Amino acid sequence: QVHLVESGGGLVQPGGSLRLSCGSSRLTLDPFGIGWFRQAPGKEREGVACISTDGHTYYTDSVKGRFTISRDKGKNTIFLEMNSLKPTDTAVYYCATDLETCPRWRLGRPRGEFDYWGQGTQVTVSS
Repeated sequence: QVHLVESGGGLVQPGGSLRLSCGSSRLTLDPFGIGWFRQAPGKEREGVACISTDGHTYYTDSVKGRFTISRDKGKNTIFLEMNSLKPTDTAVYYCATDLETCPRWRLGRPRGEFDYWGQGTQVTVSS
């Protein structure tokens, strides 16, 4: 069963921007911290950003200053605004639910510890 749905991926040139969305018609996302992850071919899954229920945000070092995670409670959606994209940002991007303060995301816990995932959206940065 798919509980989260990601959208907004695509092909973009280096230096470009994309905005990813993570929503659900099955879950109310307000009680959850929501994390964004990515996985490139041949590489391990990487935590990109997380937003807690009270709006605190966390980022991996490689995206700080370029990516912004935000929450729209009225739309039951979490956004990941990605600017100044690089070829190294190319990956499938996933969102997942965490506990309120993003503890599992911050500790880099395994995939199985996150209760709900989406199927991912492809982001390709290439000229």
